Amino acid sequence: MCRRYFLGLCLLINFNILVRSFVLSPHSLQTARSFPPHRSTETAQPEIDYQVPEDAVIVIKPRAMKRLRELKEKQSVDNLILRMGVRNGGCSGLSYVMDFSTESDIKEDDAVDEYPDESIKCVVDSKSMLYLYGLELDFSEELIGGGFKFFNPNAEESCGCGSSFGV
Repeated sequence: MCRRYFLGLCLLINFNILVRSFVLSPHSLQTARSFPPHRSTETAQPEIDYQVPEDAVIVIKPRAMKRLRELKEKQSVDNLILRMGVRNGGCSGLSYVMDFSTESDIKEDDAVDEYPDESIKCVVDSKSMLYLYGLELDFSEELIGGGFKFFNPNAEESCGCGSSFGV
């Protein structure tokens, strides 16, 4: 037992010395600097090229607006109405709901952010306003985890996938 422990300890010490000598040697530092720095696949946020409504409930970021324009074109509609809300469920208690809607589905007590130059409306029901006010909607084209992204200042916790939150 003592011999195995002693050999294990010697191996551990030798491994640490080997790692330290590799990490701290001038050659390894020079080699480490020659690798290109890690670059994210996401590029910097493009400039806003649309009129943002005053006191918007949901702030649509440029990448999300670009994707909404693409969806509007793909759907071949004159006006795109995006309904957003929350429902019970998800990992953290509440989950985001986002769907297309029609002009006739907009209720009197709904909050409507209108982007007239884009012919896009973002509609939020009165119950969801409490949870979504100030939310930033972004879009990511990454292969894993891509799609619309929600950045909610009201959320005290959120799950790893970003589709649910808790307050």
